[in-house]
Amino acid sequence: MRNYYRTIIINIFRIIFYVLKARIWIRHIDRHSEEERYALANEMVTKMNKSSGYKTIAYGQENLPREGGYMLYPNHQGKYDVLGIFNTHEKPLTFVMDEKRSHIILVNEFLELVQGKRLEMDNPRQTIRVFQEIAQELKDGRKYILFPEGGYKENNRNIVEQFKPGSFKLAQMSRTPIVPVALVDSYKVYNSDVCGPVTTYVYYMEPIPYEEYKDMKTQEIAQIVESRIKAKIAEHLESHRGEQN
Repeated sequence: MRNYYRTIIINIFRIIFYVLKARIWIRHIDRHSEEERYALANEMVTKMNKSSGYKTIAYGQENLPREGGYMLYPNHQGKYDVLGIFNTHEKPLTFVMDEKRSHIILVNEFLELVQGKRLEMDNPRQTIRVFQEIAQELKDGRKYILFPEGGYKENNRNIVEQFKPGSFKLAQMSRTPIVPVALVDSYKVYNSDVCGPVTTYVYYMEPIPYEEYKDMKTQEIAQIVESRIKAKIAEHLESHRGEQN
């Protein structure tokens, strides 16, 4: 967590500026296109990363579907995960997060700016309603991030927890491609004892089209996506052996 507080201290005036600017934009959301709002969100990330010494290297952008909506399913390591994906994903996208965690200053503004969704984890009816809304948006071409692990553990050392099958209901409902995303060292930015510059990695893997998973149960889909992400992380760690803290 040391980098988390360090980033706030370094960027306190920048945070105030972007919170105020985002709130003005949110108040008149229809005046700004999705592309403009996504660019502002990424501007926040880029400037705070640069001032704090955080860098994200991405591979596999060529695997991302060129047209239509799709679901990104990454492993979950901490507060930086969404930011690392945003900063390496050219087209506008948004994300789903736990309602209880979503009202922190700047997080709230960031979520509202890209019109993300809040899930009440203890409210199945609300989850179904939100999933139905997202499924329609995916059919209309939007792109979403959903973390199938649910939460994350502090200082998780690139360990992937078991994926929750229910997360993949959303892909089935929308009939859109599933893009497995492997995050490496993302936990080091805000959810470890590391203090100072950090390099994280994002791997966009080959998408799984609806035709390939349509007859599978959600548990089978979860196992496939989880295993592919674990394999990619293991491959990365093996190739970068000696560089890990």
